[in-house]
Amino acid sequence: GLERALFLEADRMRAPRITDENLRNQVDVVKEEIRLNVLNRPYGGFPWILLPPVLYRTFPNAHNGYGDFTELEQADMDDCAQFFDTYYAPANAVLTVAGDISIDDAEELVERHFGDVPARPAPQRPSFAEPPPSGELRGEHADPHAPLPALAVGYRMPDPVNELDGYLANLVLAAVLAEGDGSRLQQRLVHREPLVTDIDAACGLFGPFEARDPDTFIVTAMHSPEVGQDRVLAAVDEELDKLAGAPPSDQELAKVTARWVAGLHREHDRLIARTLAFGSLELLYGDPGLAHSLPDRISAVTPDAVAAAAKALRPDSRAVLTVTPAGGDQ
Repeated sequence: GLERALFLEADRMRAPRITDENLRNQVDVVKEEIRLNVLNRPYGGFPWILLPPVLYRTFPNAHNGYGDFTELEQADMDDCAQFFDTYYAPANAVLTVAGDISIDDAEELVERHFGDVPARPAPQRPSFAEPPPSGELRGEHADPHAPLPALAVGYRMPDPVNELDGYLANLVLAAVLAEGDGSRLQQRLVHREPLVTDIDAACGLFGPFEARDPDTFIVTAMHSPEVGQDRVLAAVDEELDKLAGAPPSDQELAKVTARWVAGLHREHDRLIARTLAFGSLELLYGDPGLAHSLPDRISAVTPDAVAAAAKALRPDSRAVLTVTPAGGDQ
């Protein structure tokens, strides 16, 4: 129940049991997770690990969040204790409780279990800002498990916190481009002139509202070896140019935003998803209530805003990652 969950989280925040044995066990767990999710599966880490070091230049934005095995093995108990003391503090945490509860009872339980957790100052929140690329950046990754070549194209997006309307226009643009069989890239590159076996467009390496600035607009595609990536890139650029010069019709936009809004309502019907959304939006915006106003904000995105978002995705300010099969005969 709620009280047990609060007790466990408060106990973890109060005094974790950091021992060398526990640390080694957790390092082994993470290494096995990397083997399963990245090293031993087709397109492992594509694009969320492989694209950032091509698009970004600073360590916080470009590095592999998992860490490589050497870095993991170098972690020691002092590192863990310092991280805990710096970041795992009440002043740096958001506790979200949602569901069929009494607010007064929930507050009493939170105070009972968290009230004696030692206070520590919140760490200074750093800026991860860096200039956008001044030209096209290219990278390549050889994948021993990939059956087909793939590419990921990354662009910088508007600041999700300080330029929310521009950010939402990019969310809608991604759906116009690649959500559903009727979307522009699906229609052209999968159906009319089949250059790819799969194509997608998305905001955020892990989805929208998961990161502060800088965030990433991504187009990914898988294609046969007979189709050169430049043909795919040229088609993507042409579709973006069309949208930049002629905004989507009201009817096309209404279909896309209706799907987005329905998806939000469907997602937030699930208690765990609603709870996570409240917490994420509190962290990013200081406003968990944004979860309730996002559907109206997305519905208000205009055709001109989508055209402006498309115009900003320029070939001379992007990263292109190529994944090449490297496993011998495919």
